[in-house]
Amino acid sequence: MAVVEAYAELARRVLAGPARLGRTRLVAVDGPSGAGKSRFAAQLADALTGPLGGRPPVVHTDDLLDGWDDQVTFWPRLDEGVLGPLRNGEPGAYRRYSWVRRCFLPRPVPVPVAPVLVVEGVSAARAVVRPELTLAVFVTAPASLRLARAVARDGPEILPELRRWHDGERAHFAVDETAVHADLVVDGAPTLPYDADRYYVRLR
Repeated sequence: MAVVEAYAELARRVLAGPARLGRTRLVAVDGPSGAGKSRFAAQLADALTGPLGGRPPVVHTDDLLDGWDDQVTFWPRLDEGVLGPLRNGEPGAYRRYSWVRRCFLPRPVPVPVAPVLVVEGVSAARAVVRPELTLAVFVTAPASLRLARAVARDGPEILPELRRWHDGERAHFAVDETAVHADLVVDGAPTLPYDADRYYVRLR
């Protein structure tokens, strides 16, 4: 059953939850490409801004990938640069990958020690990090719509790589059972009338 819920209420739930990554509450927004993960992560970060007195850092896993072939193997880069330091109460950093230049940019992106960190992207809520998550979110949408969204965003020339990417993420989610273990499953293509800036549609 689909239920409309407020980002503000979810923000309160996150802040009331335990910090399991050092002093930081780690929120993972996972799901297949084109489902609406980035929008959900941004709206939740906005909802957390007021209570925190500042916007929490948001890390997009696409920024840590070394190209299309690094779909799930990027994790040590995230753990060593960001999660590991935060685990020890220290700030982290990572270098952002340029999909245009096809290389990592030299300037590091700092990730401060904060009450909340949002990590968004495919495999963000993978099994290895579940014990440290305050909240695991899985955003879903029909495959045909997700494909259309991705092509509209990045152009039809990415179709061969995108189809291979979709095969890879399906395989990962099947083995990892990500949706089954998520605390919250979100409809990324709801038909219910609602204000998308303030609310989301929960499936489970």
